[in-house]
Amino acid sequence: MAAKKLSEKRPRFVSRCNLAVLTSMVDDLQSFQILNSGEAEHITESTNVTREKARSLIDFIIKKGEAASSAFIQCLQEHDRNLCTELGFCTPSETQELPALSQEEVHISPPAAPSTAAQVAAEPSGQAPVEEDWITLCSLQDIQRIQREEAEDIYTIGDKASRTRLALIICNEIFKQLPRREGAKEDESGMKKLLTGLGYRVEIQRNLSSEVMERSLKEFSCCTEHVDSDSTFIVLMSHGVRKGLCGVNCTGEDTDILSLDTIFQIFNNKSCRALMGKPKVLLIQACRGEKMGRTWVSDSVSSPSVSDTSTPSSDEWEDDALRAVHIESDFICFFSSTPDTLSWRHPKTGSKFIQKLIDLLRKEAYRYHLDEIFRKVQLSFMDFPNQMPTKERTTLMKKFYLFPGH
Repeated sequence: MAAKKLSEKRPRFVSRCNLAVLTSMVDDLQSFQILNSGEAEHITESTNVTREKARSLIDFIIKKGEAASSAFIQCLQEHDRNLCTELGFCTPSETQELPALSQEEVHISPPAAPSTAAQVAAEPSGQAPVEEDWITLCSLQDIQRIQREEAEDIYTIGDKASRTRLALIICNEIFKQLPRREGAKEDESGMKKLLTGLGYRVEIQRNLSSEVMERSLKEFSCCTEHVDSDSTFIVLMSHGVRKGLCGVNCTGEDTDILSLDTIFQIFNNKSCRALMGKPKVLLIQACRGEKMGRTWVSDSVSSPSVSDTSTPSSDEWEDDALRAVHIESDFICFFSSTPDTLSWRHPKTGSKFIQKLIDLLRKEAYRYHLDEIFRKVQLSFMDFPNQMPTKERTTLMKKFYLFPGH
């Protein structure tokens, strides 16, 4: 019966299981001698794609029969009760648990070198709740007022009980040749806490090459949960150059770089239909060059005159029978600095940009839309002339209110 259940729910498990849960399950199943060392290594080392790992794991287990399938369900219940319940393997009231494992019994795989594989920690769906007083919640009266007053000018948020909001954080801290990004863990934990509090199921991936970053972004863009979501956040934190974000194997301007164009192509309306018409928020913490972001000016500045350019008259436009959509819309990208300039990060408290952003979102998201909060983040840098966050390729068609708590 257990093996039959796994076979029926196999596609859903493959699409929903995150890497941290999968890795823990492989460790436990190996310690119970359900998987041998060769099988465990095949699952964890053969590919960098989480779905392929999940597919290998469940296929191994189904072939081993009822006892192995029952142990698999127990492991899933232990490490991701929400997913276990979602798949129909257990109910929220069930208390069946795996036997406690001593430290000696648990197999701990050695960490992969950043140059050869991703160190990934995708957070399970059953994340610890954020204390309510940390994020200022939006009252029902305020939501109703905003929805009434701004009506067609705001994005619709999904019902809290049925939506499946996802967020992805990629944080590169350890590099093959570049300096370690001290303080990155503070940024990562703060963003995770914030996004979890805003109702997103957060996946975290660490120390990736540009190739694996691109693959991970594509995999994330294909998640079926986006169909029932109303928005997404993608947070990328790494060293950076003018051309883009550095992978862990970066040695210069032209090696192991993920371009901004690539990110937008992955999530545009042609490639990611599930998020078409929904806010896609890109937050990027990275240097974009080596210049300081400041200059010295006098009190009097003359501005060149700007001539108006003519626009086509309405009678020059023709209507097409087919419905076309913009290939790139509903994005807002907030970069930590302007092109060619540095971003600043404290080795103990994290980056100035991420920490300011977290602080303002948790305090002000209950009453301001995202674009306005970003403006306030920029304003907060007025006393820090070395860096200025900037919005790029912003194509939001409406105001995006997060309505914390709803």
